Formats: sequence, C-alpha cells, structure tokens
Amino acid sequence: MALIETTNLVVNLELRPIEPSWIIEGNPVAQSCVLSKSADGLATTIVWECSEGRFNWYYDFDETILILEGSIVLESDTLRPTRYGPGDVIFFRNGAHARWYVEGRVRKLAFCRTTQPMVLAFVARAFNKIKRVVFLSEKRAAPGLAST
Repeated sequence: MALIETTNLVVNLELRPIEPSWIIEGNPVAQSCVLSKSADGLATTIVWECSEGRFNWYYDFDETILILEGSIVLESDTLRPTRYGPGDVIFFRNGAHARWYVEGRVRKLAFCRTTQPMVLAFVARAFNKIKRVVFLSEKRAAPGLAST
C-alpha cells in the first residue's frame, strides 16, 4: 500500500441500490465509487450520487459528507427539515437516522469511519503514541550515528 495515494472525482460509479424498505417516495438510484481505504479497513473515502427521491438512511458508522453538486433536504427526530447544497458539510454519528429528500440529483464526497469499542480505540491511540515517540527518537539518533 502506498503511503500517499491520489485520485480524481471523475470516476466510474457502480450501482449501489438503496435498501428498498428505506425508500419513502420515488425511485432513487444511488451509485458510488470507493476512492481510498485505510490500511486497517476502518476508514473509507467515497464519491456517491443519487437521483431524486425520499428515503430513510440508518448509519452504522460515522460519516462526514461534503455536498459537491445538487441539494438535499434532511430531517430527523432532532432536526427540522433543512436544505443543504454545494459546500455544506454534515456529520452523522454511528447510530444516527435521517430522512433524505434528494432534489433532482446530489453528488457527495463521504468520509466513513467504523467506530471501534472505546477500549480498542484507547489501545490503538496509546500504541500510535509510543510508535511516534520511538520512531522520532530513532530519527533523531540516526543523523548522529551517521557522522561518527
């Protein structure tokens, strides 16, 4: 896996049907393409678009979206109907539920992350901190070793 990857938003999208029982109105057609995936598989970046329709969406991961084109109206039990368009950023926590109304067509960039149990997240942060400290001290020692 390369440490730095690049891509473009001009990609071939594959059909990713919305769960039929979630559709409230219309015939929304969803398509997406995974742009990147973390080494541990817990985080992905996706470009997604959908045609007009109303549907429920249930989140089983954290998702941050950036609306690229088009507009949507979102609502939930805690959010009154609100319109979002290009440049708007929305964060959905794991466990969220939202009702989407796609007006015409929408295209978004989505950053998705599977939530780890708190204990595992703490262990991962501690391990990464130790790794950074050790790696940094090895880097600092390396130039001194090269000059002796």
